[in-house]
Amino acid sequence: MDILDYAFMQRALIAAALVGITAPAIGTYLVQRRQALMGDGLGHVAMTGVALGLVLHTSPVWMATLVSVLGAVGMELIRARGRTSGDVALAMLFYGGLAGGVMIINLGGGQTASLLGSMFGSITTVAAEDVTAMAILAAFVLAVAIGLRRQLFAVCQDEEFARVTGLPVRALNLLIAVTAAVTVTVAMRIVGLLLVSAMLVIPVAAAQRLTRSFATTLGLAMAISLTVSLTGTAATYYMDVPSGATIVLLAIGVFMVLTALSAPLARRRAKAARTAEEVCTRDDVKV
Repeated sequence: MDILDYAFMQRALIAAALVGITAPAIGTYLVQRRQALMGDGLGHVAMTGVALGLVLHTSPVWMATLVSVLGAVGMELIRARGRTSGDVALAMLFYGGLAGGVMIINLGGGQTASLLGSMFGSITTVAAEDVTAMAILAAFVLAVAIGLRRQLFAVCQDEEFARVTGLPVRALNLLIAVTAAVTVTVAMRIVGLLLVSAMLVIPVAAAQRLTRSFATTLGLAMAISLTVSLTGTAATYYMDVPSGATIVLLAIGVFMVLTALSAPLARRRAKAARTAEEVCTRDDVKV
């Protein structure tokens, strides 16, 4: 029985590919900024948008995008003004979004199963209109993450230096937050809102085991994420297991393997560095 014979699996695999490409594209910047858990907060906020979409009988994807973008902008403005620390703002996103989603679904009279599908991921929930929306949102994420990679990297690396060079730091920070929010809604159908942060972070962390430059890390992270997303979605079909959990566990497995492989590589690099230092020292003594 061919997996591609079914329309719902075709849609699921396309959605998985979009998730695999976009999640680490913005996740690399979040890891660089030490905001690895931002995806969790945005995922909880997006739950309120999904609940609103279900209750109002509109597209949950677009409604989740709107709500999570508003939440991301609010959190970034609070962080930038320094009135509340970033972790407190993130905590408010966590709990407020989760409580709002549950309350709206309760007041709207149910549809709990649909909300659970968005929370943990379900390949059967991917509709044709969802794929279209995800493709549009993914194009935006990639345009920002790759098209503005130099500017975004500068802001993530050193905000003060970026400001001195004339970059619009506040606008770029807001753009990172908005792009992260959009990425969360791209991934919610396959990975689930409660697990989406893993796909923003784990492929990047895995790539960092082997790479040293930002560009190489970004490329390898996208390759890892794409591979585990497609593999996990296929495994969901053949093994009847949850898509989100399968994809995340595969990503963790890749991280563990690359961590084991990186240990001897790191030792060789350290030995090469010591050798080079000794050679330089001997040359200085001879001079």
